[in-house]
Order: sequence, then structure tokens, then C-alpha cells
Amino acid sequence: MVTAAVTGFLVLGGSKDDKADDGKDGQHTSPSPTATASSAAPTSSTTDNPRADTTEKPTVAGWKVVVNPKYGTAFDVPADWEVEKPGVFTFFEDKVKGDGSAYIGFSGPSFLKPDYCTSEVNGTKESQALAGSGTKGENGAKDTASIARGDSATFAFGGYTDQSEAAKKYLRIGKAKSFTTASGLKGSVATSYVVGVPKKNKCDSDGKAVTFAFKNSKGSFVSWSLYGAKGVKDELPDATIDKILGSVRLHGDPVVE
Repeated sequence: MVTAAVTGFLVLGGSKDDKADDGKDGQHTSPSPTATASSAAPTSSTTDNPRADTTEKPTVAGWKVVVNPKYGTAFDVPADWEVEKPGVFTFFEDKVKGDGSAYIGFSGPSFLKPDYCTSEVNGTKESQALAGSGTKGENGAKDTASIARGDSATFAFGGYTDQSEAAKKYLRIGKAKSFTTASGLKGSVATSYVVGVPKKNKCDSDGKAVTFAFKNSKGSFVSWSLYGAKGVKDELPDATIDKILGSVRLHGDPVVE
């Protein structure tokens, strides 16, 4: 699904937790994360988690904290980001299947400028955010390096192309590198891009995605990802992405392994 040179974990997008299991019984809404018109505006669902603990304080002064009690994680985002409830799951639709199923997604999301660009696609008005970030489980994964490389590629490809065979040539998959966050959390990080995609709609753009994979307090593989438009006027700076990445940390005991 991603590229001919990509191995199985990339094709699958990491793990079965990519699917919309986080909110399958919830009411569907549209938080409008970053997505080009060539890929449907991501879908989301909300389920209130009675065990959600949002009392965590941000480690970056003046920023907001994003807690995901399901996986026992937290990270900080700048004050102008919008933070959704921990039970919200958002995903890029699988455009090849066309049945509304998830290509890849995450839960406990936050978004920068949710209505950054609005367009009409096939008679439907869609709003795309400038960037989005969240956490997902990696059930079945074998190591952090493969998760980082695979998920960053899948988010970039799924969010900023039409996911067709012809679009594979636009994907640039980054190498996974060892990384340690400010809290001492160790794992692997990778950045992937799609560049040169056809601009058929005013909201179409190239895209980028960063994934940091690690183990939570129960020893389960999880990941944090951020994706955003690339090459646009208000593109999220790499320095800000690095600062958000550096704030990723463990938070309490996960609700699920």
C-alpha cells in the first residue's frame, strides 16, 4: 500500500491498532486534522474515558499538555493548538478501499489551525488542519525502529497523496534513529515526506510526518506521531516539531497494554 521498496510493517502501517478501535462505538465527528483534498478529511469518534487523567502539567512553560491514558503517555503542544478529549480517535480514510475504514490514525489528538484550509471536494466542503499529533498502540510490533519508519511513511503517504500505486514515487521514507526525550524516554524516531504531489485542489500540498516509537510502563510498544503540510506559507517549523517531540513522556499506568 505504501511503496514497492517498503517491507510488511510499512504496508500495514504498524499494527492492528491503526484501526478505529479506540472509538468504534462512539459518535462520528470531524475534527479536521491535516489532510489534503486528495485524501479524505480524517474521521474521528469520541468515547469518554472515566479513567482519563488530564491533571498532568506541561513541561514546556506556556504550552498545553496532551494526555492519552489508554497508552500511558503525554506530550506538550504550543498554546495555539486545539487539544481533543483523550477518547477521540482520528484517522485517514483508506481511499483505495473507499469504505470509510482507517488507513492509519491515532487517539488523544491535538491540532494546529483545524480550519487552516477549506475546500469543496465532490460537492462536500472539507476543512484541513495545518498539523495534527497523537498517540497510538503498536500491538504486534517487534522493535521501535520499524515502527518509527513505518508509521511516519504511512502517515505521510496516507494523508498527503491519493494512496494510489502511481503516488508511490512521491514518498521519501526516512531512516530510523535512536532518540531520547527530555524525560529520558528512549526509542526510535524517523521523519518521512511526500514531495511533488499533484496540486489538483487549493488545499493540496506536500506533507511530512514524524514518528517516535517507544515502550510504555507496561512494556508495550506505542508511538507518538505528528504530521503536517510541507512547503506551505505557515508550515510548522522543524524546531517546533523537535520541541514537541522532546516533551513526549510516560504518564501513569496505561489502561490497556
